[in-house]
Amino acid sequence: MQWLAKAAINSRSPLPRPTPPELMAPTIKIRSGDLSAEIVPSLGAGLARLDYGRVPLFRPWPDGGSSNPFDLACNLLLPWSNRISGGGFTFDSKFHGLPANVAGEPFPIHGNGFSSEWDIDSVAQDNAKLSLISNGPGPYRYRAEVRYTLTGQGLELKLRIVNRASIRLPFGLGIHPWFPRTARTALHAPASQVCLELPNHLPERFVDIKTRPDWDFDVPAVLPSGWINNLFAGWSGVATIWWPKHSCSLRVEASSPLNFYLVYSPSDESDFFCFEPVSHAVDAHNRGSIDKWNGLSVLGPGESLAARCSFAVS
Repeated sequence: MQWLAKAAINSRSPLPRPTPPELMAPTIKIRSGDLSAEIVPSLGAGLARLDYGRVPLFRPWPDGGSSNPFDLACNLLLPWSNRISGGGFTFDSKFHGLPANVAGEPFPIHGNGFSSEWDIDSVAQDNAKLSLISNGPGPYRYRAEVRYTLTGQGLELKLRIVNRASIRLPFGLGIHPWFPRTARTALHAPASQVCLELPNHLPERFVDIKTRPDWDFDVPAVLPSGWINNLFAGWSGVATIWWPKHSCSLRVEASSPLNFYLVYSPSDESDFFCFEPVSHAVDAHNRGSIDKWNGLSVLGPGESLAARCSFAVS
C-alpha cells in the first residue's frame, strides 16, 4: 500500500532522493496535552506531523525526513493555490509571466510559499510564528505570516499575506493537509457544486453536486474508490473527517476567504487523501471575473489578506 501511495504522489511531483542525515531539515516542535505538531521552516513552514497521542491526524513526514515539500503533512499555499494555465495571466491590461515550478508539472502550481524557507519569529510551548518575505514569483512581492497554535482540542492555523508590490495584484491562499486514509474513512462537507476536471487537471465546468452522487458529501460518506481531484463550491466552511479504525474524528473549520475546498486521492488503495480549504477556483487567474465568482482577492500595495483554519479532534 505504501508504494502505491508514493506512486500517486509522484503523479503530482517527482519522488525525492533520500536526504542524508546531516542535511536533515531542522524542525520546531510544539505541544499541548495529547496534541503535538512539528513544523519545518525550510520547507515552506509546513507541518511534518500533527498527532493526537499516537494517532496521526495528518499523514506524517517519512521517517528520516525528505527534501520534497509534498512529503510533508501539510503545506501552505500562497500567493495562490493550484494551477495557472497559459504561462501566466493578464491583469489590468498587462500580461504577467509565471514559469512552471515543479518538475513534471507543465503549469505553475501552488505559488512559492510551500517551497521557500521561512524565518522563525517566535516559539513557545504550544505555538509558533513564522514569516516569509518573497520577491516573486513573477510580479508578486509579498510578506506572509503563519501562526500555529495548539489548544486542548486541536490546531489553529492563521495565515496572512501582504502585497509589497507597487501594483495591485490578485492573491489567493490555501491550506493543503495530507490526511491518513484507512478503510471506511468518511467525509462530511456539504457543498452545492463540484468542478469537473480536464485530463490536464485544469477545470472544465461546475455542475450541481446532485449530478455526482459519488462525490456528494452532504451527509457523511465514505471517500470514493477511484480517482478524485476536484474543487467544490458552495461550502459553509465546516467539514468533518471520520476514521472508524481509530474511533477518531476531526472537525475542520475554515474562515472566509477559504470558501472552496478541493479533495484529492488517487484511489482507495492509497494511504492518504487531501482535503484542502482554498480561497479560489483552479486557474482562477484566467477564468471569469478575477475579483468575483472565482474567489481571488485583488490587493493594492500594502493591502492584506488573512484566513484562519482549525482542526479539532474528538
